[in-house]
Amino acid sequence: MITILQILQLILDIVWWIIVVQAVMSWLIAFNVINTYNDTVRAIWVALQRMTEPLYRPIRRIMPDFGALDLSPLVVLLVIGILSRIVIPNIASWYLSQGAL
Repeated sequence: MITILQILQLILDIVWWIIVVQAVMSWLIAFNVINTYNDTVRAIWVALQRMTEPLYRPIRRIMPDFGALDLSPLVVLLVIGILSRIVIPNIASWYLSQGAL
């Protein structure tokens, strides 16, 4: 059980970094520091969008439209933080307190 929780924690950490990289890249694209005419940049951008869009889509349906401001990555990061820092440690401590090592 602890191994499964550790794997879940690792997956959440990877997803967190993917979202952060996508946010930084979107800012760099918005300020024309990098452009999507470069094939490598475009390939990375499309890959990041394909990985994160399934996470953002349900949140975008629920949240009100703020125009150009997309808060869905922030909500996903908040959920990941709650799962990583509160839910998984509490499950692990409960499991260990039951005497199941």
